[in-house]
Amino acid sequence: MKKRLTAVCLIMLLSSCAASTDLKHQKKIARATRDLGEAYLSQGNYTAALRELLTAERTIPNDPYLQNDLGLAYIAKERPGLAENHFKRAVTLKPDYIPAKNNLGSAYLKQKKWDEAIECFQSITGELLYATPEKPFCNLGWAYLGKKAYRQAKENFARALDIRPGFINAIHGLAVTNLATRQAHLSVDLLEKTIADRQGIAILHYDLAKTYEALDQHRAAKEQWRAVIELSPGSDLAKEAKRHL
Repeated sequence: MKKRLTAVCLIMLLSSCAASTDLKHQKKIARATRDLGEAYLSQGNYTAALRELLTAERTIPNDPYLQNDLGLAYIAKERPGLAENHFKRAVTLKPDYIPAKNNLGSAYLKQKKWDEAIECFQSITGELLYATPEKPFCNLGWAYLGKKAYRQAKENFARALDIRPGFINAIHGLAVTNLATRQAHLSVDLLEKTIADRQGIAILHYDLAKTYEALDQHRAAKEQWRAVIELSPGSDLAKEAKRHL
């Protein structure tokens, strides 16, 4: 009887070890699948990325990095509501995952959930170890701009530029805010200098064209609209440039 019990215990132990080894192997494959999904994300192949990431999720649903990747894929596919769910999951699994928090705030921005976005971005602006602190400040600017809280918008765009001079998204936000507050003249020097330093950025020529138009400098505006068409043919920016011309 004792020998039989020993044999049964040995069989159970071996089965358990085999199951554990199999699970480790499955997780290794899932992580490789996640890495493939990330590669597709970086290449802009969002459909393929989503397919691989969803496959990986079946095995490693509690991987915060995978959940963040899924959020990025859904953002790229213009599904911010689904992205929000995955970013929330990533932050729940890893509360100190600052990039996922910033991405969650971006998903709120896409859905015009301004107050939720502000709360999210404010929670990470003081994170000293965050490698790109200009991003939450810039995103705060966009959230306040959405609420038409123009003073706070300008303050946060300015803070982003203090941290990273030449940050295009913040310069664009500041130009949009100055247009909204009928202070277009405040954008001219910054836009002209940035364009001189960094050639080929269509959105800056777009902003400068609108700024010149607001200041009744139509000949200068035409030059910028033509630059938009040349730099970004076939885009929505180019279509608007053609309408203005």
